[in-house]
Amino acid sequence: MKMLSRVVWPRCDCERVLAALEEKNGEFKRICIQTVNYKGVVDDVCELVAQIKEKSQAPISVSCQPLMPEDVKRFAEAGVDRVSIALDVATPELFDRLKGKSVGSSYTWEGHIRALDEAHKTFQVSTHLIVGLGESEEEMVRAIQFLHDHGIAIALFAFTPIAGTPLANKPQPDVASYRRIQLAQYLIAKGISGANRMKFDGGKMVDFGASHDELRTAVNSGAPFRTTGCPGCNRPFYNESPRGPIYNYPRKPTSKEIAIIRDQLL
Repeated sequence: MKMLSRVVWPRCDCERVLAALEEKNGEFKRICIQTVNYKGVVDDVCELVAQIKEKSQAPISVSCQPLMPEDVKRFAEAGVDRVSIALDVATPELFDRLKGKSVGSSYTWEGHIRALDEAHKTFQVSTHLIVGLGESEEEMVRAIQFLHDHGIAIALFAFTPIAGTPLANKPQPDVASYRRIQLAQYLIAKGISGANRMKFDGGKMVDFGASHDELRTAVNSGAPFRTTGCPGCNRPFYNESPRGPIYNYPRKPTSKEIAIIRDQLL
């Protein structure tokens, strides 16, 4: 696997990585292991985690396919701090079309939800949601509320077309729509509002279910528009070009950037 989203990940010798982790121990906030699904992947992850734990005290996240209960136990015993299982899409119908039986996969929406709930018994758990795959704003917000109610943290992404993939010609989501979803996610996560208090018209957000002062404070903080997901992960330019528009800010937006965000929301 050479790319994750728009970022190229060069091959690097494991011993060099471990040596660098030991040398810079204390400078990393989190270590993330991204996996693909193959026979023996759990064995490989546990071995790698053991080697990392000898060199670094940073917490370790593993982003992986749905796990069997015995695999969850093995990850916990190895020292994994957090598990992420990516839903990616906001509805079961989109899941079938893009990740499930329509593309010849054995993955199911229900299976992923069960795996997230099972992992949550042992770990802090995250999932990924990608905006711009054909869902409405209302569908995405209701998916966010559903996952929040299950105690699952959400890493929100903007769809990024990659050359050579089946969706290479699909455009990125409208940035104003993405801002509304980011703000809704923040209000839900902070308990300020909820999907059932929000109002939609034709699937588009028209009322956040919060007061003007609450919305102004949230927007002016810049917090809703920063990268979300595992603590310590900011993924700069993961789903946007440095030329912009910036979908997920890897740090607090400046006052000038917040003014632009306010215009986008309006």
